[in-house]
Amino acid sequence: MTVDDLLTLPDDGWQYELVEGRLVRMAGSGQRATTIAAILLGVLIAFVRPRRLGVVTGADGVYKFDPVRETGLIPDVGFYVAARQSLIVDPNKPIPFAPDLAVEVASPSQSTGDLAAKAALYLAGGTRLVWVVWPDRQQVDVWHPGDTQPSATRGVGAPLDGEDVIPGFIHPVADIFAP
Repeated sequence: MTVDDLLTLPDDGWQYELVEGRLVRMAGSGQRATTIAAILLGVLIAFVRPRRLGVVTGADGVYKFDPVRETGLIPDVGFYVAARQSLIVDPNKPIPFAPDLAVEVASPSQSTGDLAAKAALYLAGGTRLVWVVWPDRQQVDVWHPGDTQPSATRGVGAPLDGEDVIPGFIHPVADIFAP
């Protein structure tokens, strides 16, 4: 199977990613995780679009970033810088590179180890910043290239920072967990 094949799978109620040519079935998210992802999607779009910094994608955007081993992941929220838009030759195919920012919102069935492995996969593929959001803990783990564990963990008293990936973006962590 190839990453391009992900877009042609019949709708069976599941979402799939491809990791090194292996199809990985993912369960849908509950209300809490979906709402958190939607909040982050909204605040990122509101910041990125007027500044023309790049493109923000939702939970169905496939990023194909390891053509040799056929790996395509679908972050809950993704972002890539505007300069990379020209690399997309067919908008009906998966995005042909890793996101610059990948956001994963943990569901109750996902463990710290599962999401650490996924963060490592993003980073190995070229992602520059990964946020792993833990709804139950009300924390966000921040990952950078070379990390074997999160560089930082942000709680409700701290901000999320776009760093050099989304310059100038700062948003209170507490807001993404607000009811």
